[in-house]
Parts: sequence; C-alpha cells; structure tokens
Amino acid sequence: MVPTIKLNNNRDFPVIGLGTYTANDPGEMEQVVKDAIDVGYRHFDTAMFYKNEKEVGSAIRAKIAEGVIKREDVFVTTKLWNTYHRPDMVVNSCKKSLEDLGLDYVDLYLIHWPFAFKEGDDGLPKDENKQLIYSDVDYVDTWKAMEDCVKQGLTKSIGVSNFNSKQLQRILDVAAIKPVVNQVECHPYLNQTKLISFCKEKGIVVTGYSPFGGPTSIAPLHKGESPEPLKDPKIKELADKYGKSVAQIILRYLNQHGVVPVPKSANKSRLQQNIDVFSFELRPEDVAIMDSLNRDKRICDFVQVKDHKHYPFNIEF
Repeated sequence: MVPTIKLNNNRDFPVIGLGTYTANDPGEMEQVVKDAIDVGYRHFDTAMFYKNEKEVGSAIRAKIAEGVIKREDVFVTTKLWNTYHRPDMVVNSCKKSLEDLGLDYVDLYLIHWPFAFKEGDDGLPKDENKQLIYSDVDYVDTWKAMEDCVKQGLTKSIGVSNFNSKQLQRILDVAAIKPVVNQVECHPYLNQTKLISFCKEKGIVVTGYSPFGGPTSIAPLHKGESPEPLKDPKIKELADKYGKSVAQIILRYLNQHGVVPVPKSANKSRLQQNIDVFSFELRPEDVAIMDSLNRDKRICDFVQVKDHKHYPFNIEF
C-alpha cells in the first residue's frame, strides 16, 4: 500500500495519488479509477472544472459496494472553480461537487486558482472579443468561506492550488483554519525548490500535478510548448542504473523532496508501476543530477490571464 504523511491537521495523506484531468471518452475515467483502486491507489484528485466528478465518485462508490474499500480508506480531493469565488457561492459549490461525487464529504477542498472569473455556470466566461471576463473577488475572502465548508462537515481539510508564496502568506495571515496543501505543477523541469521550501516552513504539503511534464492537451491553460522529462537522457540513465522506469525515477525524486505527485494514466500496468516506487531510494548524488535538470519550464501557465491582478506566476515563486 502507498505510505501516508501527516497534514498539519493530523490527517493522513497518501504520498502518491491519481490525477484525473483529462479523460478522452465518457466513462473512461470511471474505469481508470476502478483499476487504480484495484492496484492500490487510495488518493484521487479531481475538480469541478474537470467535469468528471460523477465518474470518479461512481467508481469509488462501486468499489465500496464491492467491499474492496471503505469510504475512510480513500482520500478524495476536489476543487472550487474560478467562477464561484464569491464568498456566498463557495459552500453551495462544494455541496454541488459532493452531489456529483455522490459522497457525504471530501477529504480536501482546494481553491483551484487564486484568480476569480465572472460569477456563474460558464466556467470560462468571455466577452465579445473572446477575452476572459474577470471578477475582482479577493481569494482571502474566498478562504473565509472555505473555512465554512470545514465547519459544516463538507470537507475534512482545505487548501489551495497554483498559489505563489506571497498569496499563501496572505491567506496564512488571516486563516482560522490553515491550508494543508498547495497543489502546483511540479516535475524535473519545474522542480519548485523555493516554493517547496517556503511551504515546508509553513507546514504546508506540496502536491505536484503534471509530474511527467508534457506533452498534454490541457487547453485552455496551455501555451503550446511541452517539456518532456520522460524523454530526458539523463533520467533514462538513472532508470537503467536502478532498474526502474523513467516515470518511477521521476515520482521517487519528487517524493524524496516531500512532494506528493498525482500522476495520470489510463493504462492499468502503468498505474501499477507508478505506485511501485517505495522499494528503492535515489542516492544523494542522483538526486543532485535530477535537481540539475530544472529549467523553470511551466506547461500550465494560464497565460491568457496574466494581466489579472491575482495571476500567480509574475513572481519567482
């Protein structure tokens, strides 16, 4: 089974999860989650924006009904989308996610991005010039409503995603309930060393999405060029040295830096391989080789909104 670490509220957090963005065909993600549960995954990462909460929840409920798992065995994360940041909308948005998942609670609810869009059910509201329409809601006010989700028992923990260090500090300055996680893009070409160090100081765990870099089809968030650490010759050398796959080396590397990766795969044998990373450890000199590959290459930059006052990637970390 996948080991766990303790979050700052003393809850157990499995150190590898399954990312669920994006599936190609209707019904595909439900089967992937069932397969993942069968091979040992107990941590699932979804979001309202992914439009697959129903499938993820259906798979989990099916495996509970089969007696394979109990609800308390699995850690389920979902996220608040940018069009529901207004404080009076947050609790209802969480309830809608629970309804779609078919669960009584989630284990972790995240603010998906620090910036807000015009309120409503259109996830990417655009004006006549095809520009995204912003809302001026401050994520600090959104956070207070996130705390209400905990108080109402809708989620066990709350956190953020794609926040920089200054944005995190603003939340910490007002939080009655501290964020337990900051979920960010993290892979060998964007190893997030400074942000990870900042989060560790504050008792916040970093979850790493897109741990293998690209290529990926994460439009509309993606500018086109995809770094591909899976094809990196230096990582391939390490994979050969340890008798592991390149993907396993990457996941082990992130784990050794305290990052909880959420890799995505629809292939059952690769799902199995991706959680089989606890029987070996990278030597310090090999961690240093991996560290040297960083080139601050970001895939998921949401560059269309770089003029938003809460855009997170205009500072170093």
